[in-house]
Amino acid sequence: MEDIYINNTLPDNASSLYNDTIFIINVVTSIIICIGLPLTLVAMYALYSLVGKDNVAPIYVINLLISDLIQFCCLIVWVAQPEDENIDNIARDIYYSGLMASVCFMVCIALERYLVIACPLWYRFRRTIKISVVVCVLVWIFSLAMCFIFAFVYILSIFFLLPLPLLIFFLVGTLKALSASISIHADEKRRIVAMLVLVLLIYTLLFLPINILLLEKHDRYDTALGIVVRVFLRLSPLADLVLYVLMRKGAIDKLLASVCCCRMDSNDVSSSTVITVHDEK
Repeated sequence: MEDIYINNTLPDNASSLYNDTIFIINVVTSIIICIGLPLTLVAMYALYSLVGKDNVAPIYVINLLISDLIQFCCLIVWVAQPEDENIDNIARDIYYSGLMASVCFMVCIALERYLVIACPLWYRFRRTIKISVVVCVLVWIFSLAMCFIFAFVYILSIFFLLPLPLLIFFLVGTLKALSASISIHADEKRRIVAMLVLVLLIYTLLFLPINILLLEKHDRYDTALGIVVRVFLRLSPLADLVLYVLMRKGAIDKLLASVCCCRMDSNDVSSSTVITVHDEK
């Protein structure tokens, strides 16, 4: 199962360790599926109601959750351990296509949120559902083509490195433009920044480590590092559900206000005090 990176001629002790590794990963994967699959379906249904003429961000999050749903289906196939190797290979290709789509949609979400803050007037007249749908279709075509046409391992390892500078740029650019933006409510700004930070953390912690194994010349999936990396990669659909929470207005705003704006509020109070003292003089 998923043995494209494993040597087919393993010694007995290595084979036993490999089987134990697969058992541990399958147990954890089953737990992830049982928790994540129903929550993903509920989140997709709830986000659909948020899509509107002036709110296209949920479209990218919905497609991100669709890619997660595809990953869940492939994980179910792997846990079931089909005897037909062709089924396993097809599930593998579809799974990594879903991973590529997830990364692409994370970049789309970060770009869309960055434009809302950095170029609000320009973006307000150019964000339409039609454009978002076209972008989503192109992402799916690209993800499928990358896995089924090109050399898989090398393309995947290079691909997982490319979004990092983009995500960092979007986050830094948003933070710089945040103080200059006056057309967006403070709660919305906090949600946007939190979403960008979350996307960067998900990508850095859950996706980037796979390159450690993909770029290794020797097989490492039967080690503790291999187990951790594979489990982290399969946790990404659960982490994506937090993006759905950030799309909803409500109690999350109070949490973000206390976490993200304590320093800002403190600075505002200090500035207000200085101004008051100066006025009194």
